[in-house]
Amino acid sequence: MVRVLVANRGEVAVRVLRAAAESDLEAVAVYAEDDADALHVRLASGAVSLPRSGPAAYLDGAALIAAAKSAGCDAVHPGYGFLSENAEFARACVEAGLVWIGPRPETLELLGDKTKARGLAAELGVPVIAGGGAEEAERFLAEGSAVMIKAVAGGGGRGMRAVAPGEDLAEAMRRCRSEALSAFGNGEVFVERLLQRARHIEVQVVADAHGSVAVLGDRDCSLQRHKQKLIEIAPAPDVPQRADLAEAAAKLARRAGYVGVGTFEFLVSGGEWFFLEANPRLQVEHTVTEEVTGVDLVQTQFRIAAGEPLPTLPEPRGFAVQARVNVEQPGTLERYEPPGGPGLRVDGCGYAGYETNPRYDSMLAKVIAHAPDLPAAVRKARHALAEFRIEGVGTNRDLLRDLLSREEIPAYTSFVDEILPDLPVATGGGEVVTAPMTGTVVEITHAVGDPLAAGTVLLVLEAMKLEHTVAAQVSGTVAELLVKPEDIVTAGQRLAVLTPGEVETGAVAGKTELDLDNPRPDLAALLDRRALTEDDARPEAVARRHAAGRRTARENIADLCEDFVEYGALAIAAQRGRRSIHDLMERTPADGLVAGVGIVNGSKVIAMSYDYLVLAGTQGMRGHAKKDRMFELAERSRLPVVLFAEGGGGRPGDTDGAGVTLLDCEAFARYARLSGKVPLVGIASGRCFAGNAALLGCSDVVIATPEASIGMGGPAMIEGGGLGVFHPDEVGPAGVQRANGVIDLMAADDADAVRLARSYLSYFQGPESTWDTPDQRLLRHSIPENRLRVYDVRAVVDGLADVDSVLELRRDFGLGAITALIRVEGRPLGLIANNPAHLGGAIDSPAADKIARFLQLCDAYGLPVLSLCDTPGFMVGPEAERTATVRHVSRMFVTAGSLSVPFGTIVLRKGYGLGAQAMAAGGFHEPRFVVAWPTGEFGPMGLEGAVRLGYRKELEAIEDPLARKEKFDEMVAAEYERGKAANVASAFEIDDVIDPADSRRWITTLLDGGPVPGRPCVDTW
Repeated sequence: MVRVLVANRGEVAVRVLRAAAESDLEAVAVYAEDDADALHVRLASGAVSLPRSGPAAYLDGAALIAAAKSAGCDAVHPGYGFLSENAEFARACVEAGLVWIGPRPETLELLGDKTKARGLAAELGVPVIAGGGAEEAERFLAEGSAVMIKAVAGGGGRGMRAVAPGEDLAEAMRRCRSEALSAFGNGEVFVERLLQRARHIEVQVVADAHGSVAVLGDRDCSLQRHKQKLIEIAPAPDVPQRADLAEAAAKLARRAGYVGVGTFEFLVSGGEWFFLEANPRLQVEHTVTEEVTGVDLVQTQFRIAAGEPLPTLPEPRGFAVQARVNVEQPGTLERYEPPGGPGLRVDGCGYAGYETNPRYDSMLAKVIAHAPDLPAAVRKARHALAEFRIEGVGTNRDLLRDLLSREEIPAYTSFVDEILPDLPVATGGGEVVTAPMTGTVVEITHAVGDPLAAGTVLLVLEAMKLEHTVAAQVSGTVAELLVKPEDIVTAGQRLAVLTPGEVETGAVAGKTELDLDNPRPDLAALLDRRALTEDDARPEAVARRHAAGRRTARENIADLCEDFVEYGALAIAAQRGRRSIHDLMERTPADGLVAGVGIVNGSKVIAMSYDYLVLAGTQGMRGHAKKDRMFELAERSRLPVVLFAEGGGGRPGDTDGAGVTLLDCEAFARYARLSGKVPLVGIASGRCFAGNAALLGCSDVVIATPEASIGMGGPAMIEGGGLGVFHPDEVGPAGVQRANGVIDLMAADDADAVRLARSYLSYFQGPESTWDTPDQRLLRHSIPENRLRVYDVRAVVDGLADVDSVLELRRDFGLGAITALIRVEGRPLGLIANNPAHLGGAIDSPAADKIARFLQLCDAYGLPVLSLCDTPGFMVGPEAERTATVRHVSRMFVTAGSLSVPFGTIVLRKGYGLGAQAMAAGGFHEPRFVVAWPTGEFGPMGLEGAVRLGYRKELEAIEDPLARKEKFDEMVAAEYERGKAANVASAFEIDDVIDPADSRRWITTLLDGGPVPGRPCVDTW
C-alpha cells in the first residue's frame, strides 16, 4: 500500500491526510464541484474533482473508484459517514484491486444493519435494548419500562408509537402494523425499551486480520442536543459495568470476524446495560480515545490494512474531553485561530476566508483537552473554547462553554437530550447577548427598557484598534445590561439580556432608513474607478477596432461566457515615471489583460484575453501576476482555459524595479503544467508574437481568424536579429500556419472563433441529452464497389456521427489523415481516419504526427477513440525518408501503447501492413474491437507489392510481357480473394465483419466502462 485515496471531505479528510503523511503514504483527496476550496483539497498532494456537487458527489461509489484509479491509488480510506459503512462500495473497491481500509464487506453487511447486529448480540447473550413481538413487549412492560414500537423497513427501524405502562399494548401494536404497511409495505414490528436518563457509552475495538481483538477503552457520549453529540469524555467516568461492556464488545467483534477499528455502543441506566448498535468504521469520537491512549487509530488502520498484527496497546492515562464546534449560521470565516498548548489538540477544517457550505455536515472543529483528572480536563477544554477565535459564522461554541461550566460535568451525573436547554444559558426566557471577541466596551447605544429590532446595534467593542458592533439577534426589549463603557470583556462573556417580543419599527432608537439607490462615497469612488476599465471609457479606440471588423477583448469574453467574474480588473501597468493612478487606469486598464471565471455551455471556465487596445496587447508585470493567479486557479479547480492571445509579447519599460531580464516569470511554466490536466484553448485573432505566441503554442487547440499573424518573434525582434525587415502580416500569416499544422481550426472572424471555442469545449463537458442519427443505410453505399475508386471519407465520418456533431481539427495539415471530435448517441469521442484521396491513404510523416498528437489529446481528457482504417501502409521511398518517416510514423505506436482510453477500429477498405497496425493501436488484438465492413481487404503489405516481391522469380521466368501481366493480375486477384474481410474474420484475425449500418452499435461499446484517463501533458506537436 503506497498511495491512498481519501474518499471523504472536511475534518475527517484532513485527519486521514495527516496520518497518511506521518505513515509515509501518499494521499490523494477528492472534492465535489462546490467543495474545491475545502481545506482537505489544499492539504493533499493531489486532488481529483468529482463529477457532481453536494453530498451526492461523495456518495457516488463509481466516481470515487474512478478517481482512485486515475490518481494511481492502491487503497481507499472512506473516513466516516458517506460510504464508510456501505458494503457494496467496499466490495466494489476490493474487486477493483484496491485495498479497503476498513472492515470486510460481509462484516459491514452484518453490523451495518441494526436489526442483524442486535440479533447477533442476543444470540451471544448480550443484553439488547430491542426485542421482537408482543412477548418481548410484555416482558419490558412488566419490568416497568416504557417501550417504543417500531416497524422494520429495509433492515433498519422507524419509530411509530410509544406505549407507556398500563396502555393497551395489543391496540398499539395493531395501529403500528397498520401504519407500517401504509408507510413502507412491511408490517413486521419489534419493540425497544425507552430508558430514562440513560448514558451513551461507546467501546473502542481494534482487530487485525490474524484474529486478534483488543479493546482500547471507552468513552461517554451522552451529552447530546437533538440527537447531535456535543461533548465526549474518555474514559467514561463512573461506569461499574466497564468490564462487562468491554467483554461484550470483544465477543461481538470476534463473532463478526472484525478487522480494523470500530466501536460498539451501549446504553447504561442505573445497574442495567444494553447493546445499542455497532459502528464498523472509524468514528468521529476516535480522537478523544487517542488522547488518553497515545494510539493513532488512523495509522493503526493503515497498518492493519497492510496485514500487520496488532501491537501491544497501552492502558488509558488520565482523562480527555472533546467538544464539537459546529457551524449554526453559515458564512465566510473571517477569522479562524485555534488554541494550542500542552495537552490540547484541535482537529478541524477551517481557515480564514473559507466559505462554509450548509449542504455538508456542520462540524467545523473538535477541541480535545487531556489532563490527569477529569475536572482539569474540563477546565482546559473550557478555556480552549474561550481562546478559539472564530469570526464570520455562527457556531455553538458558547453553548459548549456553558455546558462545560455546569457543576454536573466534573461529577458527571448523566445528561440526556431532554434536559439540555435550547439556549446557551438559562435566562428566564430572555435572549442573552454575548461578546463575539475579547475587547473593550466603548459604547452602549440603548438603555434598559428600550425596544429594538433584530439586527439593531446594542453595543460597540474595540479590539485590535478596530470597533466591532454587537447587534441583537432577536427583536425585543433590553431587560438587563451586564457591562458598562470601558469594561474589558472576553469572548463569550454575557453582555446583555433581551426580552423577546414584537416591536414597532418606528420605536427603535437609532434606526435610519437607507437610500438603496444612492451609493455611499467610498462605493461611488470605486464605481468611478471601475468605469475606467470598461470599453465605454475609450470610445475612439473601440470605434477604430470596430472599423477594422474586429471586436474588443471584453466583447469577445462577453460573447464566450455567461456570468463572467473578472479578476484583477483594477490592475494597472507598472511603469517608471510620475503618472497618476487615474492616468494609468485610463491608459492601461486591467494592465491589458482581461481575466476571470465564466460559464461556457453550463460549466465554469477560465477566460482570458489580451487587450490590443492597451499597449498593443503586450505582457506587463501585473498581467504576468494575473496569469499566474488564473493558471493556479485553473489547476486547483480543474477549470478549462480559453486564452485570446492577440498581442506583441513583452513590454519594454514595464520594470517597476523588478529586475533585469524578467526571465523568472512563472506564467509560461504554470500554463504548460496545465497541459493534460484541463482543456486549453488558444485563439489568435490579429497579430500574436513572442510571449503571446508561446502561450498560444502551449494550448491544446489553436483557433485563428484570417487576419491572424503568428510568430515567435515580431518584426522588431526579426529586424533586431539582423534577419530583415518585414511587415507584421508577413511574419506568420494564417495561410502558412494552417497548412503547417500550427492552426487547428480556422474561423471566419472573431464571432466565429468564439463559436468554435464553445463548440470545442463542449466535447470535454459531458454528453448531450438529445441527438439525431443519420440514416445508417447510406453507409452501405459509401464505399465504391470498385476497389480502386476514390471516395470521400468525410462523408463516412458524417454518416457515423450524430448529425452536426463533427468538429475536424488541423484539416489543412497532414492531409492523409482526418482527426475530429464527434458524438455518438450524444457522447463525445475522438476519431482518426485515413484519407484515400491523398496518397491513397498512405500514412506519411505529417499524417502520423497529426494522429499521434490527437491520440494524446483524447487520452488526456478521457475521450474514447474510433479509428477508421483505409491505408496501404506507411509512405515509403527516398523522398519519404527525407522527412524522417521512421521516427514520425513510430510516434503512432508509442502513443497508442500508452493510451488509457478505449480504442476501436473499423476497417473500411484497405488494412495493409504496419500502417494498418498503427491504425489499430499497434496490432489487431490491441483495441477493444477491430471489425471490417464487407469492403475490407487485408494483407501484410499492398497486394501488388506482395505479389511482385513474393513471386519475383516466377514472374521473371515468363518471357512474354502480356502473359506475364496476365499472370500477375491473376496472382493479385488470388491474393485479394484470400485477404477479403470475411476470410480474415474466419481466421479470427479480426473480431467480425459487420453491416456498415450496424457500426454505431459497435462504437457505443467504446463509451462505457473504460479505464480512467490520465496523461502528464499533451505534446504541442
